[in-house]
Amino acid sequence: MDIIKRFSPHDFDPENHFYTKVLNAQLHPLVSYFYNLGNDRIAQRYCHLNPQVDRKALDRLLNYKTSHFHWGGSDLFYTTTKTGNRKVVVIETNSCPSGQKSMPLANENIEQGGYHTLITQCFKNQLERSLKTEGGLAVLYDKNYMEASGYAATMADVFDEEVFLVPLMSDEKNEHIKFDDGVLNVFVDNEWRPIRGALRYVTQRPWSRIPLVSKTLILNPVIACLAGGRNKLVASKAYELFNAQHAEFGIGINFPETVKDLNKEETKLWVERFDYLAVIKVPYSNAGQGVYTISNKEEFEEFLKIDFPYEQFIVQSLIAPRDWYPRLTDNKFFHVGTFPNKRNEIFVADLRMMVINNDKTGFSPIATYARRAKAPLTDTLPENSWDMLGTNLSIKLSNNEWSSDSKRLMLVDRKEFNTLGLGLDDMIEAYIQSALSVVAIDKICEQLLSDDKFNEDLFTSLNNDKVLLEEFYNG
Repeated sequence: MDIIKRFSPHDFDPENHFYTKVLNAQLHPLVSYFYNLGNDRIAQRYCHLNPQVDRKALDRLLNYKTSHFHWGGSDLFYTTTKTGNRKVVVIETNSCPSGQKSMPLANENIEQGGYHTLITQCFKNQLERSLKTEGGLAVLYDKNYMEASGYAATMADVFDEEVFLVPLMSDEKNEHIKFDDGVLNVFVDNEWRPIRGALRYVTQRPWSRIPLVSKTLILNPVIACLAGGRNKLVASKAYELFNAQHAEFGIGINFPETVKDLNKEETKLWVERFDYLAVIKVPYSNAGQGVYTISNKEEFEEFLKIDFPYEQFIVQSLIAPRDWYPRLTDNKFFHVGTFPNKRNEIFVADLRMMVINNDKTGFSPIATYARRAKAPLTDTLPENSWDMLGTNLSIKLSNNEWSSDSKRLMLVDRKEFNTLGLGLDDMIEAYIQSALSVVAIDKICEQLLSDDKFNEDLFTSLNNDKVLLEEFYNG
């Protein structure tokens, strides 16, 4: 049986590409209003509330033309500081994020929703600019079949032609694809078919099987992953550089205090410094994998027992309830969480804000959803902090098999959005933080890949992990 599936025009069926609870959901009026504001009104409001922000500088960033990173999704926490100032904090930014299957329709006349927006306003735009090769169209994926197939079906409608949905799994031979002189080819009907453009939903170590440079347009290219979209270590450096460059304009990315370039043994020094209230991350993992919340010494000792394939880690200050901290400092963030339910329980929740970049209109939001933790917060330190602090829905069953705990999904619809306790200005802040994060990573992309030449020395200086480098260069 051919493992490559085909999608033809009119194959899009909403039941196959949206969660069941999304099909009959109605977008919350506040979220709908936010989606129709436009960058000019968003910037006007943001600068009105933040007098320190230079309006011209913010306009330039919201209308920034990305060179490599055209589609991203940031995971954000709503937090407060010791003085009660609300802050939207960036946890990570993904270079091929999920979200469409969780987003109620912003325009009920377009049944493909955000799938259609991304393909028409981002992918199509980039494809017209590239014009490097002839051939068909494809979607590459290694998880999230529901969303990957939604993109393929939408692409077939938009371009009025057959589209291939191509699995590209980690640690498999993948003999059904090859790159020939920089052109992606897929094996269909006993022949190799060239591909002129492909949307990539490959999340697990994509640099091990997709080249950095190709004549086939790939959205997003793998450089977006190495520069921060799948690399939390380089992303933190991208945010720091961005903040240093834009401090004079009153503009910056909010992210937790982060210690970088640590080996496993060195994490001890910093976890102790953080009073065993820390997050340890394997920089190149995603979908909730390789993230370890530490709220006591026992949890850290369990972390130390784990064998990891990579050498580098980052340690961040833990975003937790205020009552968990023995002392308050200026650089700590505390969870706001959901609005209390009838049992007075508050849950940690994050927000995914997905944005695209268009040459003419700059950034725009295309999908938003939230996720809550399994267990409500308590005033005392827990034995298992992940159940209270972890929000990711992905469940890894095996190397290339995934499931999702969708019951913890929170929609931005009339029913669930109010429980998040968010207002219009919170949505604006989330959008701006997401756009700034994409710009920061894209600027690293430009430094690492110029005129199709990869700057190996710069990348090694940013991320000197021998295992990752071998994986990348031998991929």
